[in-house]
Amino acid sequence: MYGIIAILNTLTTDEKQEFVLQLRRRNRRTDTKNEKLFKLIDSGKTKDLDIQLYGKPSRNAFHALCKRLQDNLIDFVASKSFAGETSEELEILKLLLASRIFFEKKLNKLAFKTLENAERMAIPLDLYSILNEIYHTKIQYAHLNTNWVLKEIIETSENNMMLFRQEFHLNRAYAVIKSRLKNTEHSSVSDIIQNTFSEFHIEVNEALTYKSLFQLMELTATAAKAQSDFYAISPFMLELYDIVDKKSSLKNKHRFYHLSILNLLAITQFRNKKFEASMRFTKEMEQEMRKENNTYYKRFEEKLVTLKALNYNYTGEHVKALSILKDFKSDSLDLKLLIAMCLFQQDEFSGSYQIIKNLSHTDTWYEKKMGWVWVVKKNLIEILLLTELDKLDLVLVRLQQFKRKFSKLLQNKGEERVLAFVKLISRYYENPNQVTSRVFKNEVENSFEWIGKEQEDIFVMSFYAWLKAKMEEKNLYHTTIELVT
Repeated sequence: MYGIIAILNTLTTDEKQEFVLQLRRRNRRTDTKNEKLFKLIDSGKTKDLDIQLYGKPSRNAFHALCKRLQDNLIDFVASKSFAGETSEELEILKLLLASRIFFEKKLNKLAFKTLENAERMAIPLDLYSILNEIYHTKIQYAHLNTNWVLKEIIETSENNMMLFRQEFHLNRAYAVIKSRLKNTEHSSVSDIIQNTFSEFHIEVNEALTYKSLFQLMELTATAAKAQSDFYAISPFMLELYDIVDKKSSLKNKHRFYHLSILNLLAITQFRNKKFEASMRFTKEMEQEMRKENNTYYKRFEEKLVTLKALNYNYTGEHVKALSILKDFKSDSLDLKLLIAMCLFQQDEFSGSYQIIKNLSHTDTWYEKKMGWVWVVKKNLIEILLLTELDKLDLVLVRLQQFKRKFSKLLQNKGEERVLAFVKLISRYYENPNQVTSRVFKNEVENSFEWIGKEQEDIFVMSFYAWLKAKMEEKNLYHTTIELVT
């Protein structure tokens, strides 16, 4: 059942409805229980499902039903994928296979034409592995075509093989970089990438495919998120985008990767407080989403809403930010936390706290689903809300729980500043009147090692803004805006 839940968490509301309709079309009997099981799991019910379905304990039948439902879900996801961004690859593979069949049936003229069409389609898509097979087939049957020059085909094949090997090495480097980033938390993202590339003799140039460029950008942004250091990666991200921009004629062929790249760039610029640049990439992303009859719109809509809301919120348009977030109906945990943050900055503590209260799963569950950074942010926002709402007992309990759960983790991640921040919250709550004193201000200054306003991450600054607002007896939102602009 875990597999079913995991797949369900990746589907949108529309996709779930589409899957149910597909189940109904496939069900030959009216008493099948797969749809009922799907709806029970989707509603969050996971206990005694066999009894609810069969009226009595029936583990064997239940496991068999789960297996069939999971297989149906896998088939649905695969079919959706094939109908989307991989359709051109499939078309090329079909042409390659058809050409080989034509050769076997001695339909050589048709086979030549079909194979050449496959090659023409594969070249602009940088499909080196498929091109390998195409050239292998051309070499095999070159003696049947007087217009084909074997030497030229072999040279083209060898050049393609070089590119194929580079992509292979890049995939290896990609895996190594992920491993090193995971095991060396304090190392510079840029240094790890550059050292690994040097080790594998990889150059960042126009020979990299759209997919490879996206993988590199995603990897770099993921590492920066874990280290709250988007400033260090910004030059490298823009360098990669320059290469993407030179391949602009191919963006319609790689729309999914192009949209993903624009999203990563918009996030990077936002985290570096470059709001104008972030909105520029966001607008370009929205324009691209609307192409091909909005094929990718639903898939990227949540990302678009998040980017718009963040940029509006941090450029003084908090009303517009909250309106966009509330109008978008979604179960996204990221968006729920974002709404809670925006409400908190507007002193709407009760509404913000209600959202946090409704996040009723354990921290372990959320960490598996969202990562430790998200869980730490959630806990910090909750502690600040409880402090503002003057819930004495709960504040003390949450502070103790936070220190017990996260102290070792944060120390290992090099995030001692978070622990210093929590300590200052404790000091404030013990005696709120001291927050405006010179002693407290000195303690704040000595507790944090700031890396400079330009380099500091926007979310780190947002938490600090709460302390600053208290010390200066100012409005939190206005203090936040002053701090980040």
